[in-house]
Amino acid sequence: MPDYDLILRGSTVVTSTGLKEADVAVSGKTIVALAPNISGTAREEIVATGLHIFPGVIDAHVHFNEPGRTDWEGIETGSRALAAGGGTMFFDMPLNAHPPTLDAESFARKRAAAEKKSLTDFALWGGLVPQNVDRLEELAATGVIGFKAFMADSGTEDFSRADDTTLREGMKRAAALKLPVAVHAESESMTSALAQERISQNKTSIRDYLDSRPIAAELDAIRRAIDLAGETGCALHVVHVSSSAGIQLITEAKRRGVNVSAETCPHYLALTEDDLEKLGAVAKCAPPLRAAGEQSELWARVLAGEVDTIGSDHSPSPPGMKTDANFFKVWGGISGVQHTLPLLLTKAVGQAPPPVISPASAPACSSAGGGACWTTTGEGASPTTAVLSHLSDLLSRNVATRFALPKSKGKIEIGGDADLALVDLAGEFEVKLEELFYRHKQTPYAGRKLRGRIVRTLLRGQTIFHDGKIVATPAGRLLKPQR
Repeated sequence: MPDYDLILRGSTVVTSTGLKEADVAVSGKTIVALAPNISGTAREEIVATGLHIFPGVIDAHVHFNEPGRTDWEGIETGSRALAAGGGTMFFDMPLNAHPPTLDAESFARKRAAAEKKSLTDFALWGGLVPQNVDRLEELAATGVIGFKAFMADSGTEDFSRADDTTLREGMKRAAALKLPVAVHAESESMTSALAQERISQNKTSIRDYLDSRPIAAELDAIRRAIDLAGETGCALHVVHVSSSAGIQLITEAKRRGVNVSAETCPHYLALTEDDLEKLGAVAKCAPPLRAAGEQSELWARVLAGEVDTIGSDHSPSPPGMKTDANFFKVWGGISGVQHTLPLLLTKAVGQAPPPVISPASAPACSSAGGGACWTTTGEGASPTTAVLSHLSDLLSRNVATRFALPKSKGKIEIGGDADLALVDLAGEFEVKLEELFYRHKQTPYAGRKLRGRIVRTLLRGQTIFHDGKIVATPAGRLLKPQR
């Protein structure tokens, strides 16, 4: 009898404490040995020489829009795209599905669809809107990962904005339930006033849209959300922060003892407002893309350890919703779940050494990761061990920790689930529309050359993606927070 079910031979394993030259042995779904030159035999052996093994990406922010708006994406195509990008788990947002996930019945419908169609493991967000504050306990009992609220218009009629009264009561209940509240933080009063001012003057260009959603609107909402979290004792997660100043507000709140975490997205780190003006609707999102200088400052915050997680905010729509002469009417959402890890690896190479923002927020450079640490920069340079470890934590370990996933998730260690992404760091490829697994072949990254080719993705020890092809059938499981 073989000693193991699977051995991955000769790889470089990416962990929070650095890189390890090691074999990885798997029995059943679990990593049981992690060491150089593991002896023994296995039912399957994979030569991974020259590849880096990352923990499978856990994307805590996707909109797969099922049930009800499956024609926008759907769990089947969305989870396949995630797997092609090295992902092994997603958290689906409650809105854009119809009905949105606002009670036990709507949760059950989405869970049934995901268990039937998802290639990867998954968790489900519940919604927080004025109409369902008294149903948060009901949602918690189903196993939601947390509650999502919009502080600005969500763009869909069936998911209302949460005013401060709703947020305060929702946060009180969430704190009692030991579940986090995630917020889309933009000031509705500010953004709507600026938008209406321009629309009334027939100013509906891309530039007008950008000007209607300034960083100040993001900061106003983040401040209010932090104040409410501090007042209620709620765990707050601010999603898709687009600005350095937004991260700074969150960092300062952490130092005051507020239980708050920050997410940013690959598009804020890879695209700028100039790209939006060139590419048009395919790159529209909210908050919008920012100027190049702002992007550089945001990268510095990421590398200094002030950002907690990175999620794709994959939010697709049918192509017809991306076409309108009035840019305010164009659907705002970027398709990107398939390329999160390669985008970050590619952009990390080109970053200049980030400035030290403050001694308290920028850990010293070390192989332990999390610091603003570089050996070389510029064309052809490679991220250091610390940066690879830090990116891995942002995409996996930190997500699992913040949202109380089972301890077997989010890291490569003995006893953990064998959720793995095998990556050729030197492998360069062009993003081609015909190679996208999305329902609609559109992305702002089309034509871009990226590094960090995903060679293979494993979910609990089983290969689900290999060399450009999906090689498994849906076997995703719902994971609930372990609180």
